[in-house]
Amino acid sequence: MTPFRRLNLPLLRAVLALGLGTLWLHSADWPQWRGPERDGHATTGDPLPRHLAAEPSVAWRVPAGPGLASPIVASGKVFVFDAQDGQETLRALDRSTGKELWRQAVDAPFTDSQGPTGPRCTPMADGGFVYAVSCRGELQCRKVTDGTLVWRTSYTADFSAVFIGEKGAAQGATRHGNNGTPLIDGHRLIACVGSTNGASVVAFEAKTGKVLWKSQNDIAGYAAPLVATLAGVRQYVCFTADGVIGLECDSGRLLWRYGMKTSFGRHAATPVVAGDRVIVSSHQAGLIALQIRSGAGEQSVEGVWTNRDAAMNFSSPIRVNQTLYGLGPARNLVALDVSTGQIGWSQDGWFTSPKDKAHAGFLTDGSAVLVLTDGGELGLYSADPAGWKELGRAQVAGSNWCNPAWSGGHLFLRDAKSWICLDLSH
Repeated sequence: MTPFRRLNLPLLRAVLALGLGTLWLHSADWPQWRGPERDGHATTGDPLPRHLAAEPSVAWRVPAGPGLASPIVASGKVFVFDAQDGQETLRALDRSTGKELWRQAVDAPFTDSQGPTGPRCTPMADGGFVYAVSCRGELQCRKVTDGTLVWRTSYTADFSAVFIGEKGAAQGATRHGNNGTPLIDGHRLIACVGSTNGASVVAFEAKTGKVLWKSQNDIAGYAAPLVATLAGVRQYVCFTADGVIGLECDSGRLLWRYGMKTSFGRHAATPVVAGDRVIVSSHQAGLIALQIRSGAGEQSVEGVWTNRDAAMNFSSPIRVNQTLYGLGPARNLVALDVSTGQIGWSQDGWFTSPKDKAHAGFLTDGSAVLVLTDGGELGLYSADPAGWKELGRAQVAGSNWCNPAWSGGHLFLRDAKSWICLDLSH
């Protein structure tokens, strides 16, 4: 008979830690604004919970500097962008513990009446590189491993984009800073630079920073660009301070334009694609569906419906099949039919902030929706167009304008004081 042996606790801890690290390593990444496809959808095989505990488990919590940028998850790290030591600073945290692995200053901070001093543009990661854009338009590419600078450019110094802050009737990003996270599409990085000198949108070579093409004269809005196939043509969709445009991927050639002028060009909600339609929103113009058509080698655009009662300010909605879920102008959670724009249901009682300041971050797996309110309440409800079905709610943070990241059963978010990782896997 084998004699009993005392358990080697240090070895056991090491084995458990290795196992946990392996699980985290193989979890799906959330490498950019609004997730893998930039639409708020979790990766297949990484489902949301079907019940939300009143007090979710906190895996870790670390101090956050001022700023409004949301976290991303890639390469076993959580990348956060906040103000540290008087600079807008990109940092890498260990995904399982929150321990800081490296930090690199990006630019001097900017502040105005809209929020705290600090960055507002969510970073993105791809192919061993992580990218960050400061409020003032400093774009940097750094190595994921240690933050070493690979290349950089300045929207203002290199492309003559204007940044003046809250002065007069300044429009879009010239007023409140750069918010729209650039897009990585294969070897290209697509940035809404906002120069009115033929460089509103610029395609860079992602690994080197080489300029591939420049296009249009629009001032940048606050919305992030998308890539989509509309009426058979793959293209980049950009919501600028002057309207919505579709650009040919290889050349930047203008395919279509839908003009939209509003006070101060406050176009912030990320567009949503539904078939050959692009749905955009402005607190002044309303929620608008645009139909894209192809014919005779050209494309055209037509507004097919507008719903002012469902106007979404700067909170980006999500789409599940033919239903759009988002935050309405009356601080109400809403579900709309994307084919007609009609509201299916509306739910009040989640927000207390002023109407023009109300914000919520949404994500979904196609069956359920997680919503983080600006008051730090996390809610879970069914993605059901027939009616509101709540699955739980919990107070998890303080005031925030965060779009959380979802990966491996964990939710990553921030408020004014902390970066937080919640374990929702059980």
